[in-house]
Amino acid sequence: MTDLADGVLVLDRALTREAARPGAVAEAVRTALVAVGAGEVSAPPRVAARSGHGLLGAMPGHVPGLGLSAKLVAVFPGAAGGHGSHRGIVAHFDAGTGRPLAIMDAEAVTAVRTAAAATVAMRALARPGATRIAVIGTGTQARAQIELITRMDGVELVVGARNPGKAERLVAELPGASTAGIEAAVRSADVVFCCTSSREPVLRRSWLRDGAHLSSVGGSDGPEFDAETLRAASLFVEWAGAVTEPPPAGAWELQGADPASARLIGDVLAGRCPGRGTDAELTLFKSTGHAALDVAAAAVVYRAARERGLGITVDL
Repeated sequence: MTDLADGVLVLDRALTREAARPGAVAEAVRTALVAVGAGEVSAPPRVAARSGHGLLGAMPGHVPGLGLSAKLVAVFPGAAGGHGSHRGIVAHFDAGTGRPLAIMDAEAVTAVRTAAAATVAMRALARPGATRIAVIGTGTQARAQIELITRMDGVELVVGARNPGKAERLVAELPGASTAGIEAAVRSADVVFCCTSSREPVLRRSWLRDGAHLSSVGGSDGPEFDAETLRAASLFVEWAGAVTEPPPAGAWELQGADPASARLIGDVLAGRCPGRGTDAELTLFKSTGHAALDVAAAAVVYRAARERGLGITVDL
């Protein structure tokens, strides 16, 4: 029997999800984003090895006060078997000694930290009184985003998708939620969360209301929104590399954009730079993911799992 104090905690997908308390993750993600903006995070740009079917990405990071973690994630969009396309592990370490503390499911960590970052950004950038929210997509990331939205008071949710049946099943047990085609969902919304694996734009600037807020967290293999949306919007990102680095570290949609046009969302959260300027302004948060967010979520998962006695402990 391995001593809990010395062993490595192992959490499967279900237990990782159980320990990833959305409210706590959102608070930790906010801390991590502020630290990124302040230059306090150590995290090299994501690297990836590509096979003929997908890629294996590596994302190590350290965030003061949260910890030291590394994610290995395989992104295989065409993978069969009923699983998500982002699969892998997150290893969480003791930042003082380097001792491995836990191994957890990367898909669950990625989903909750990405949804948390998009929600934190939305709260900072959406215009006051924005209540009509559209989620575009029906996959793992869309479901994680919907879970956070349903925790908000006074919002109206519509899910837009190319497959109406999937959208209807997704909202079947959500009181007051509805479904629509993608264009109709976007046109009706104050806030749009785009959570797809599309290789080409799924929405256009002409569909977005003046004063809307758009969050784009998908597009690992291509752009989620058109070039006109980028030209019309005030742009906010997690890190400068979203513009300056090529994919998979940087964003497809931001290649060739002026780096000076992008503001760090962490600087907005910390009050170091302005967010939305007017009610008519179109704001855009483009997320590429960042190792600091994985550290934030992993720290929450590890702490909650230890407190609740979740998982098994092994000698590694």
